[in-house]
Amino acid sequence: MTEISNQSFADVRFLTSVFDLKQLPPQGIPEIAFAGRSNVGKSSLLNCLVKRRNLVKTSAKPGKTQSLNFFLLDNSIYLVDLPGYGYARVSKKMQASWQNLITAYLETRENLKCVVVIVDLRHEVKTVDLQLVDWLRNCNKPYLLIYTKADKLSANQRSKNAAILDAGFGVSKSNRVLFSAKTGMGRDNLISALDSFIF
Repeated sequence: MTEISNQSFADVRFLTSVFDLKQLPPQGIPEIAFAGRSNVGKSSLLNCLVKRRNLVKTSAKPGKTQSLNFFLLDNSIYLVDLPGYGYARVSKKMQASWQNLITAYLETRENLKCVVVIVDLRHEVKTVDLQLVDWLRNCNKPYLLIYTKADKLSANQRSKNAAILDAGFGVSKSNRVLFSAKTGMGRDNLISALDSFIF
C-alpha cells in the first residue's frame, strides 16, 4: 500500500502540465487533486505539504494556473494542482475551457483517490465552493475540505468560523482539516487524512 506518511519527500518533482485529457500521464499510481478558488492558498498548501518552498509557483495574480499540473511524489503518488475557479477577470471562454477540463478529469480518472477542496477559513461558505462539494457528493467522488489561512485568526475565532463552515457544507470535524501554510498547522492531520483515502 502506498501512503503519503511513508514517503521520504526526497524526490518531489513537476511532471507535466495537461491542457487536454489526451495529455494525461498513464494511470497506475494514486492521484490526489487540489481544488480551490483563485488566491485561496492552494500553491502554498502544496509547497507546505511536500516541504518545498517553490515547487509550486505562487502568484499574486489570480488565475495563473491554467492547466492540470501534475507533480510526482517519490515515484508513487501524483499530486494534481487544478486551475483556480471563481476569478472574474479571466474571460468567460477560458473559464468554460478550464471547467470542461476539470470536470472531465474528475469524472473519468479512475485512480483519483481524493479531491482536496481548499477554503479560506476567514470567510463564510462561498457558492462556488458549495457547488463543487455538492457536485463531488453527487458523483460519489471522495473529497476532503481544508480550511486554510488559520494562522490569521485567534484560536477562538478559528473554532467559531470552522463551525460555521462545517454547518454550511454539512460536514463534521472528521471531514475537514484546519490548516496554515505559514506555520505548518494541520500538515500532519492533512497527511493522515489523505492516507485514509489511498488504498
